[in-house]
Amino acid sequence: MSHVDPRFGAQLRALRSKHGLSLRALGQLAHRGKSHLHDLETGAKAPTPETARHLDEVLRAGGTLACLVDQPVDHGAEADELLARVRASDVSAETLARVEASVDDLASAYATTRPIDLLPMVRRQLAYVGRLLDGRGTFAQRRRLVVAGGWLTVLRATVHIDLLQRSAAGAHLNIAMALAEHGEHPEIQAWCLETQAWDWLTRGDYRRALELSQQAQRMAPRGSSAHIQATAQEARVWARLTDVRQTRDALDRLERLTVNLPVPERAEHHYRYDPTKALAYTATTLAWADDPAAEQIARTALAELDPRGDGGQRPRRSASARLDLAMALLAADQPDEASAVAADAVRSGRVASSNWWRAREVLRRVELIGTAEAAAFREVYEAYRPETR
Repeated sequence: MSHVDPRFGAQLRALRSKHGLSLRALGQLAHRGKSHLHDLETGAKAPTPETARHLDEVLRAGGTLACLVDQPVDHGAEADELLARVRASDVSAETLARVEASVDDLASAYATTRPIDLLPMVRRQLAYVGRLLDGRGTFAQRRRLVVAGGWLTVLRATVHIDLLQRSAAGAHLNIAMALAEHGEHPEIQAWCLETQAWDWLTRGDYRRALELSQQAQRMAPRGSSAHIQATAQEARVWARLTDVRQTRDALDRLERLTVNLPVPERAEHHYRYDPTKALAYTATTLAWADDPAAEQIARTALAELDPRGDGGQRPRRSASARLDLAMALLAADQPDEASAVAADAVRSGRVASSNWWRAREVLRRVELIGTAEAAAFREVYEAYRPETR
């Protein structure tokens, strides 16, 4: 059976009230009976994980309700896993290869999977790695497991950041750093620093973000994905600090690092830099710096990501590209189009909670200008705004 946090009912009632919905109205939207919803709010009945996720989507709660309901235990899968562990108690080469492939699969799924859905997948794989570490194995085998655990833990921390669960993110970044040190893997250490830099940038502490992104570059192997990503991060921080010269310098360094870089076999792998992202990163950075060149670059980046206007193969990146274009349009004194483009990004449902500040900034600026489209964007913004916990 699923485990339900006792706060579920009160949280559901608070969300319903916030949206001004009666039980009957919510029932019509969610295709659930009024009495069933009443039982969920009072605790008379327990929601299934599917119901919690569905209500999350209807109420635009950003995973708040789903987090309060654990997935039921799959006893058959657990039994199969136990048998597999017994057969592979010596941590065979096949087992290690399977673990490392799972790390790559999860890192690639990050770009297209909702954080609330990805988190339990990462947790399960981490638990499996932990159990393998409890078994027998040579020094080399254990090091490979420690490295796999380091990648999974920094990925878990990143997902927690996307869910605005910063206390959990900090704890797992510390663990990932320790695992990377134990496994003598400086690139994972650099990714931990780069991830912290991104978190502080989204919080508005640009000086701390700058220090961490530069520290990550010093830590990372030269030319590695972590080194490249930390350089891109530095450029974005300088843009937020409105230092155009330093912004351009960082972008020039980024271009030199990526000019002959091949596209990785798995371009969506979160920890393998894809040079096709360079245009989108440049658009982001210049838009944040209010650079006049930002508009055309942002339009080109969006056209490449989403040629048909349906989100494309990378819907999260497309949503971010729309927010970049909105910022560039504001700098170009086109607030009405900026409002419409930003509203499209928000309506896609692909703006992560940790990225919501970008939509908020567009809204603040269009309302300050007083554009005719501002009220319509405000309505979309409020309808899709994620809950913060």
